[in-house]
Amino acid sequence: MPEAVSLDQRYQDQLQNKVEHLRSLFATFTVPEIEVFPSKPTQYRMRAEFRIWHDENCCFYAMFKPGNKNEPYEVSTFPAGSPRIQTLMPQLLAEINSSETLRRKLFQVEFLTSQTGESCITLIYHRQLDQHWQDEAKQLNQKLNSHIIGRARKQKLCTDTDSIEEKLTVNGQHYYYQQVENSFTQPNAFICEKMLEWAQASATQCSGDLVELYCGNGNFTIALAHLFPKVLATEISKVSVRSALHNLERNQINNVVIARMSSEEFTQAMNRERAFRRLKDINLDDYQLDTIFVDPPRAGLDAETEKLVQRFKHIIYISCSPATLHHNLSTLTQSHQIQRLALFDQFPFTDHIETGVLLTQNA
Repeated sequence: MPEAVSLDQRYQDQLQNKVEHLRSLFATFTVPEIEVFPSKPTQYRMRAEFRIWHDENCCFYAMFKPGNKNEPYEVSTFPAGSPRIQTLMPQLLAEINSSETLRRKLFQVEFLTSQTGESCITLIYHRQLDQHWQDEAKQLNQKLNSHIIGRARKQKLCTDTDSIEEKLTVNGQHYYYQQVENSFTQPNAFICEKMLEWAQASATQCSGDLVELYCGNGNFTIALAHLFPKVLATEISKVSVRSALHNLERNQINNVVIARMSSEEFTQAMNRERAFRRLKDINLDDYQLDTIFVDPPRAGLDAETEKLVQRFKHIIYISCSPATLHHNLSTLTQSHQIQRLALFDQFPFTDHIETGVLLTQNA
């Protein structure tokens, strides 16, 4: 009988497969050796969501195979979840199954946790929530010591707050982040810290002021700000902008300005094609625009933003899609050289690959 392969060995094997895939994909470019940042194989996910499947008078956490929404399989344990998620899952399910008010027409549960043990639980329903639900949700808040949020169509109810505070330690420095439920946050806090350390090391090779596109809640902005005289960051989401401003104040950072703009709008502003009221107090000519940081959505950079990015001496690019990164690099490497290439394993045991690239303009 063949010897069982350990979890650690299975993880190392799948990580090596990702490295080989990335190396093969980028073989068309001149790249340095890939820097690899492994995850912990368990307890790495700080957020998770599950469908709730009802079976007569009880329910359970469920997942589905891709493309099949009619045959659920029960999720009784979730080793990938943070310690807080693993503690909350059975406690919450027991409370739901003992309460008709909490259980009725509940179809999804979302967990958001921090490394310091804070948590938000969002319960999503196919019905409008009433005072009875609010009363029970407040009791649930006390029992689980977790912020409880209820969502239904055009309805959101909070027992107290809808956010938690995360603490990330980067090169010995603590940074604090407000993370709001139903907004994007990095799912793997351990790897997020490694990404921030890599970004800081890359930034030490850069010059001038920093422009950041797609800054979100300031995840990278906060950690990079002290390495540049001035930072101009853009983000289109109102919720993320509010969190970013909160996080700047929380971390006592005062050299960052945030403009609520899309990358396309910022490109138009840089090209002097349009004047934006959101930039009325910002003079672009006051910035030494040498370095740009981009962390775009899965679709990558559009053609006009590619042209904008090519103006900068230094580009730090974080990508959640190697395929679209490869597409963008086909353009960017016409003007820049790849100095660093990193693989961050945000999602162990999946095909997902997070990548970091540092590019410097050709002499």
